[in-house]
Amino acid sequence: MGDLTPTQASPGLHISKPSPDAPATGSAVCHCGASASATGDAQVQGLVQGWEANHGAAHRGGK
Repeated sequence: MGDLTPTQASPGLHISKPSPDAPATGSAVCHCGASASATGDAQVQGLVQGWEANHGAAHRGGK
């Protein structure tokens, strides 16, 4: 499996939680140039909520 970390050339959201006891990690890169990363379950949940509200399909007008 290749590197799934989003980049400007391949934007998106990537979340990882290798085991139930490990903290989640996440990174996001939008085609608009915005990027963010988070470590810890609560912080990653916030990252996902921000991505859904402001980037991804929401950023493209739902298209």
